[in-house]
Amino acid sequence: MMNDTLMQRFASVKLLVLDVDGVLTDGGIYFGPGGETWRRFFAPDGLGLKAMARLGVPSAIITGLESESVSFRAESLGIDLVMQNCKQKDQSLHELLEKTGHKASELAFVGDDLIDLPALRLVGLPIAVLNAHPEVKAVARYITRKPGGYGAVREVCEMILQAKGQGIEY
Repeated sequence: MMNDTLMQRFASVKLLVLDVDGVLTDGGIYFGPGGETWRRFFAPDGLGLKAMARLGVPSAIITGLESESVSFRAESLGIDLVMQNCKQKDQSLHELLEKTGHKASELAFVGDDLIDLPALRLVGLPIAVLNAHPEVKAVARYITRKPGGYGAVREVCEMILQAKGQGIEY
């Protein structure tokens, strides 16, 4: 159950910003025989992101690594705002704010590890996945009940839509 203040924060989200490894994935990185990297994404997370976008709440990705699998997954979900190889996520978030015209208070950021802390400290709704680093959990206003790569993003999508008085529609 959310308190009124947290419900208001979820309701005010205009853009959901996501880390990838440990949030959209379980954090595992698989290497193919040619050195290519593979990631496992959780399909229901994608359904939640698509439902949110249809109801007017888009998503963005800011990730510390660069990968074709991330580009492919973002494209398949219709996520146009993708920033990869971001070592200073707060700077990347500022660039995203300039691009979109949003205020930091209108953003939610979902993270799991120390590299996410600067971005989490800037947004209106900092969110940590269940299996996040303790320091990330300490700055989060909401900690998911599910771990990254296993429904945490879907949970956040449903919370945002619920707070806006919407349901998941497919």
